[in-house]
Amino acid sequence: MAAAASVFRCSPALLAGLPPPRVLAQPSLAVAAPRRRLPLLLRAAAKPASAAPEEKAEHRGRGITRPKPISPALQELLGVPEIPRTQALKQIWAYIKQHKLQDPENKKIIVCDEKLKQLFGGRERVGFLEISGLLNPHFIK
Repeated sequence: MAAAASVFRCSPALLAGLPPPRVLAQPSLAVAAPRRRLPLLLRAAAKPASAAPEEKAEHRGRGITRPKPISPALQELLGVPEIPRTQALKQIWAYIKQHKLQDPENKKIIVCDEKLKQLFGGRERVGFLEISGLLNPHFIK
């Protein structure tokens, strides 16, 4: 009873009237011990040496990370026939920064050169939040 009192943080006198704890007789109710994983070196050694490493299938992504065919104007700028939307935005931003096309007074405004004018419908200046919306027609569905 003293052990139970230390576990439940109460006096042995309070536990004196309780019956002794029972051991679970049914294995379905017993809590299984957690499985221990092998250390990394042992896991690598446990694999059969004859198994050839399988080549990974190309991961195509989903949603905005899935490569989609793009318009000829966007292909001219990016140099690829299909690209994920996220990567296209990254490359366009890299192009903008490389050619210093941000307005020096307000960095949120992009001053378009001839290539960007073709992409953005002939607009001279574009806000940075508008870029993804203006790229929608260039992704062929």
